[in-house]
Amino acid sequence: MSQDDHSSVQSVKIPVVDKQVLIVEDEEVFARAVQKKLSRAGYKSEIAGNLAIASEKYQSISPDLVLLDMRLPDGSGLDFLSDIKLTPNSGMAVIVMSAYGELEDAVSAMKLGASDYLKKPVDMDELMINVEKVLDKSQLSQKLAYSTKREQHAVEGVAFVGECDAIMEVRKQVEQISRLTEATDTIPPTILILGETGTGKDVAARLLHENSSRKDKPFVHVDCASLPKDLIEAELFGHEKGAFTSAHVARTGLIEAAEDGVLFLDEIGELPLDLQSKLLAVLERRTLRRVGTTHERPVAAWFIAATNRDIKTLMEKGEFRSDLYYRLNVLSIFIPPLRERGEDIQLLAEYFANQTARRYGLNETRFSDEASKALMEYHWPGNVREMKHLLERAVLLSGGGEITSDALSLGPKESGQTGTTETNISDLTLDSAELMLIKQALEKTGGNVSKAARELGITRMALRYRMKKYNL
Repeated sequence: MSQDDHSSVQSVKIPVVDKQVLIVEDEEVFARAVQKKLSRAGYKSEIAGNLAIASEKYQSISPDLVLLDMRLPDGSGLDFLSDIKLTPNSGMAVIVMSAYGELEDAVSAMKLGASDYLKKPVDMDELMINVEKVLDKSQLSQKLAYSTKREQHAVEGVAFVGECDAIMEVRKQVEQISRLTEATDTIPPTILILGETGTGKDVAARLLHENSSRKDKPFVHVDCASLPKDLIEAELFGHEKGAFTSAHVARTGLIEAAEDGVLFLDEIGELPLDLQSKLLAVLERRTLRRVGTTHERPVAAWFIAATNRDIKTLMEKGEFRSDLYYRLNVLSIFIPPLRERGEDIQLLAEYFANQTARRYGLNETRFSDEASKALMEYHWPGNVREMKHLLERAVLLSGGGEITSDALSLGPKESGQTGTTETNISDLTLDSAELMLIKQALEKTGGNVSKAARELGITRMALRYRMKKYNL
């Protein structure tokens, strides 16, 4: 390919969006100019010169965005805005435009749910920036609405099953803390949830959200350990267009996405040290700056954090800021490991087994005496999460009905077994050897994924991938 050919290929702009825009504008020259600009950016669009045509086209094309003039031959754009906000697509983005630039129109339009307001004559570049911005925000709102419904479905029927003193205390704390959210003029205190991997820290966070006055607001779950190291700041705080090489459009960060709902920072102990100071600043000032700007944005989210690591040890090593720890640990909840919950082990096993049987239409389950004994004697390094997956497998293998100790596959654990094995290497495949090493590392570290990853000499994300691969 010649240099000229190469340059011509680079200059071609490939549309990366497929959104439908309805332009409600009676000035035909201006409307055609907007349509041409939108087309070059990859948007589809239709023009309506009055409200009657606009209503017909709105019904037929169901647009993602409406560019709405305030002064039209057969009425006011405010009337059309009011009508479309009563339709099933009421969350659709709307940018209103007016040559008059009257404050009353702007206020009325925003009260009716308009996404933005532009004064004519409209600069085309400014218009495109606003189109990208409001569509991005609209798409994020739709995702959050879906996520909220999914989280509500996930938490439905979820509770800390058990009657031990420690779990009764957790329930009491969740109820007490949730009541603190009833004061609408204040932001609830930050909560730190502590406990080993798999104990149910995420369930505690969801229950706090579900029992609070913010239950209808977004619940954004952020796994600090799984965020890409080179993009974690942009993911959390958002970025402006052009902030870095791949920042082609401005993006809302996860903190902003939580709006006035809940931001759950899972595995907070894995957050890089340089970002800990930025998170502390957000908690202290209740504002944030997107990457690539100095503009401060308000933060109204309720922060809940969780970790399976010993934060005080991390502070001694200089890996976690003490001021951030004290700021997060205003109120704390400790989730006990499963091995310390006594008879709750049997209660949880019955709960998960019957839950699986109902889900797959199988007979009601029961445990043999040997199976019950095996459940109580097992150490449960992976805690409740391990039990849930193990019981699901056992029920499916047994087809419902009685669950035997063989179906549980909880063999006796001999001391010193984690470090060595009698298995002949010639009997192992690569996958089985990898699985054996992962199990040994998890058992040795009491189910702590971060420690197990360090034992194996791999990253935490790599270990998570392999655990998912082997259904651990």
